[in-house]
Amino acid sequence: MSTDPAKIIKETQDWLEKAVIGLNLCPFAKAVHVKQQIRYVVSNATTQEALLEDLLEELYVLHESDPEVTDTTLLIHPYVLDDFLDYNDFLDVADAAAAEPQFNDELQIASFHPQFQFADTAVDDIENYTNRSPYPMLHLLREDSVERAVAAFPEAEQIYEKNMATLRTLGHEGWKRLFSS
Repeated sequence: MSTDPAKIIKETQDWLEKAVIGLNLCPFAKAVHVKQQIRYVVSNATTQEALLEDLLEELYVLHESDPEVTDTTLLIHPYVLDDFLDYNDFLDVADAAAAEPQFNDELQIASFHPQFQFADTAVDDIENYTNRSPYPMLHLLREDSVERAVAAFPEAEQIYEKNMATLRTLGHEGWKRLFSS
């Protein structure tokens, strides 16, 4: 695991390009990536309290920014919440922060973690890799953008099942090959 912010961002961008966009795990990611509307922020937080401060700051930045310039933010936090269960517990705090009145119900958070695990799955189930990222991160999204993307994608509710099938076909060896270059 790198401690260099530029390398952390590069590894995150590689994951986004190879897995999220390359495997089409999120059909909405390519457009904001190509338009360079993703803000990448590496938090130096080493405590949950410090991460919450960084999260609130980034929620405010996203809320106040022009969506044509910054449509979404990846808040990467490599120094805190490296244990998935702790991270998962923190998501309630993160969701509460996004629901603060000053954000007018305009923002939401998606979760990605190197140890991500869906309920009722085994740790090594390949399906968990749909949300496994190189570093723990919080994906800050605009509700309007999510609604537009879902409206433009006729069967958005099927993305989850399609992703599971894609990863089952790819398998663990295929996942490793994806990042071996």
